Amino acid sequence: MIFKRKPRTSSLAATVSELEEAVAARDGDRTEQAFAAMVNRVQSASDAERIAAGPRLAALLPAFPPTGPRPMLAMAAGFCVECGADPLACAEPILGEVGRDLVDALEFARRWAAASGDGGELPEPDEKIIDDALLARLGSDAYEARRLALAWCAAQEWQPPALAVLCRSAEVRRRYAAALLPACRELAELGRHDLKCLAYALAVLDDEPVVVLHRPTGTGFEVRIGGIGDNFQLHTLLAHVLVGGGHVPGTAPSAESVRLATNPAPARGRSDVAATGTFELLAPDGTRIWNEGLPDDIPVVEGRRLLVLDTPAYERSWTADRFFPHLPGSAELIRVLPADETGTWYARTSQGSGTLPQA
Repeated sequence: MIFKRKPRTSSLAATVSELEEAVAARDGDRTEQAFAAMVNRVQSASDAERIAAGPRLAALLPAFPPTGPRPMLAMAAGFCVECGADPLACAEPILGEVGRDLVDALEFARRWAAASGDGGELPEPDEKIIDDALLARLGSDAYEARRLALAWCAAQEWQPPALAVLCRSAEVRRRYAAALLPACRELAELGRHDLKCLAYALAVLDDEPVVVLHRPTGTGFEVRIGGIGDNFQLHTLLAHVLVGGGHVPGTAPSAESVRLATNPAPARGRSDVAATGTFELLAPDGTRIWNEGLPDDIPVVEGRRLLVLDTPAYERSWTADRFFPHLPGSAELIRVLPADETGTWYARTSQGSGTLPQA
């Protein structure tokens, strides 16, 4: 949860109106006072007030100066989404600012490396690093340099509001996620920001057909997946559909582990429920697809994601809790592939020159 709840003190709607008016008037002192009041009021308001305020707060983001407290404003809007505000209505301004800051943070890194000549070790994302020497190193005018430095320092602060909208709406993910994912991953690879949750949320697949080949039995299936946060969850749901459905041999996952993976209600805390591995997840070239990874890691072959299941090399188990508590996963068997179609897909794998086991 982004903010902790506090006892109600006054109207959130009136406080947001004051902030809107102050921003429209471009009155810095008034905006600062109204912003501080909003942060306090949003914590003490009722959920009904937060539901109404969320889209209004999100809509203010583009009007806030790039050097202002935009991440905190986004957190307030995201908190309202957590309390029931419409994620789709809040998504465009929140994720638009997320994208802008990701790009600015990457530009900060580029300029830092260029100024070093040999690349140079990137600084920690802490506003304590922002001084005249840093701004001079970034070049350009001081305002732009400060904007880039603040984006570098605030990248992780955008995760909570971004997750609030991404994890509560497949439509939000469909519209905005793909455009943000490359910059998120590029920034994370620089090693100064922990953006795993944001990257995972942006990479969630929705309504995605996957061709699944079970190598030990030579059978093939088309499975539609959605809302799955990592491959631990995918593994459980594939075992539920294929083993639990009687299509392949093995031990089906427990009803409780399946419930934890699929329950539409948000998960509350951590459980002690264990899930046990049924398969080895492999890419078509035979390399392992790790449970710690994502369904997005499954390669696309001839326009369709292609996953091979094999006998596990050793027994493994994990906690059955899903990666995103507010995001239920789904896996649905669309059809069992006929033998000729299974063979065609199997021919596209690294073992395709061999003979398929008989089902």
